[in-house]
Amino acid sequence: MSVLSLTQLRERAETLWDLTLGGGIRPAERTPHVVVAEGEHRTLRRFTDEAARAAATVPGAAPVLLIPPIAAPATCYDLSPEYSVVKHLADTGRVPYVVDFGEMGYADRHLGFEDFAVDIIPQAIARTLEDFWGGEVPDGARVDLFGWSLGGVMTFLTAGASALPIRSIVAVASSLDYAAQPPYPIVRALTKPVGGFGPAALIGLIGGVPAPVVRVVYRATSWDRELKKPKFVLENLGDREKLARMEVIDRFQRTFPGYPGRLAGQLWERLAYRGELGAGEVHLGEYVSDMRSIDVPIQLFGSHRDALCAWDTAHYGLELFTGSPRVEFATVESSHLGLLAGPDAVRETWPVIDAFLASVDAEAGAAN
Repeated sequence: MSVLSLTQLRERAETLWDLTLGGGIRPAERTPHVVVAEGEHRTLRRFTDEAARAAATVPGAAPVLLIPPIAAPATCYDLSPEYSVVKHLADTGRVPYVVDFGEMGYADRHLGFEDFAVDIIPQAIARTLEDFWGGEVPDGARVDLFGWSLGGVMTFLTAGASALPIRSIVAVASSLDYAAQPPYPIVRALTKPVGGFGPAALIGLIGGVPAPVVRVVYRATSWDRELKKPKFVLENLGDREKLARMEVIDRFQRTFPGYPGRLAGQLWERLAYRGELGAGEVHLGEYVSDMRSIDVPIQLFGSHRDALCAWDTAHYGLELFTGSPRVEFATVESSHLGLLAGPDAVRETWPVIDAFLASVDAEAGAAN
C-alpha cells in the first residue's frame, strides 16, 4: 500500500471540501444559446449562433426540437460539454432547439397534458420553424421532434392530437404502456375495487407532486448508486475528473421541478389505470390523441437496466404506432439518464440517432 505525500493529501482534502462544503469541483457549463421566445412554461432556446442557423436552411434540412419531461429540467439535454445532446447535434450540423417548461408549483396545478399537447408544444414547433427559416416558413417545412422519458410521451401525445409539421420523432426511454410499467400494475390492482380512486384524489388535494418528492423518488430509483457514493468518493479523491462527472448528475438531480396536479392525475388515471396510451387513444378533456394517426418515421430506445422505463414498455412502440411508415427500436443497456447523456449514450445512443436523422434527410431529399 503506497503512502500519500503531503501534497497528495492536501489535494485530496481540497477535493473533498470542494465536493461537500465548497463551490463544487467544476462549475456548470452550458452550451451557448439564443433565447428565441420567452413565456411562462414555454421559453424556447436555439443552441447555435445565427451563422450556423442560416447555413443550415437548405432544401431537405429540418430543425430539431427537443421536448423535456415535465418533472425534469430542460438541462437534461445539456448536462455538460462532453454529455450535451444539443452540442452534439450542433456539432453534426443540425440546429437544435429546446422548449423549457420551467418550474412547476401549486399555482400550476390546473395544467394538464392537453395544455402541452395542443398549446405549448405546437406553439414551440411554430416558433422553431419561424426562427429556423428567418421569418416566412416555406411550404412543406417541418421539424424533427426529440423527447426523453415523459418528454417522448408528450411528443407522441402532441403528434396524435392534431396535424402538425412534424418530420420524425426520436423517443429515448419513453414508456408507451404505463399499465405495464412497474409499480403501476400493483397500484392498479390495489385500487381496482374503488375504480382507481385514491392516487388522483391525493394528487389533486395537494395540487400536484412537489419538487422535493420528485427528487427523492428519482434518487431512490438508483439507490445502489446512492449507497455506494461515499465509498466511490473516497476511492476517487485523486481523480477530480471522475468526481466532476458524478457532480454533474448530482447537480442535475437537485434541480428537478414538480408535477402539476392535473397532469399528474391524468398520468395515473388515463395512462396508468385505464391504459389509454397503450390502447392507442388518450382522452384529454375535449381532445383525443390517436397514436395510430402518427404517420412519420419513429426511432425508439430502451434498456433492461432502466428503473423508470421498462424495456417492454418502450419496445411496445413497435406495436403501437401502426400508422408510421417505419418504427425502429434500439436497445442500449444503461440507466434512465445514461440512455440519453453519458458514456453509453455517446457510444451507442447518439450514433443511432445520427443515422436515423440522416435517413430521414435522405428520404426528404428524394421526395423533393
